[in-house]
Amino acid sequence: MIVYGIDPGLSGAIALYRPSDGWLEVHDMPTLTAANGKTELNHYRILDIMQREGDEPQMCVLERVGARPGQGVTSMWRFGQVVGALEMAIAAAEMPMQYVNPAVWKRHFGLAACKDAARGVAIQRFPAMAGAFARKKDDGRAEAALIALYGWEARK
Repeated sequence: MIVYGIDPGLSGAIALYRPSDGWLEVHDMPTLTAANGKTELNHYRILDIMQREGDEPQMCVLERVGARPGQGVTSMWRFGQVVGALEMAIAAAEMPMQYVNPAVWKRHFGLAACKDAARGVAIQRFPAMAGAFARKKDDGRAEAALIALYGWEARK
């Protein structure tokens, strides 16, 4: 079984976790720079990650996120586009998907709202991958890894 965990957003990440041996692979959210200079989602790279070869069953856990107070209309529109593209890539990969609210998976690991705390827990739970969570900007990687781990530990 490979469990995908996704922290959506252009600064998010995608993690692949195989519980049987503790293998973990993390990818920063694939992006590219468009002709207008803006950062855009790299749809083809996301689909490539989601359609990994192999006979192992797979499942995906996507963080259910919504608008936050004070966010602008443009940023929320772009964020919604990213979430929709991720949902479509999961569907194209014919992978079972479940959503998890941030408060639920964070409570599972005893985390507060602080994103930096997720890096500490990810390092504790995946010590061989500590380097992947070393920088402050690696919080998306840590959250994706913990979302995948939550998906496995909380499965019904």
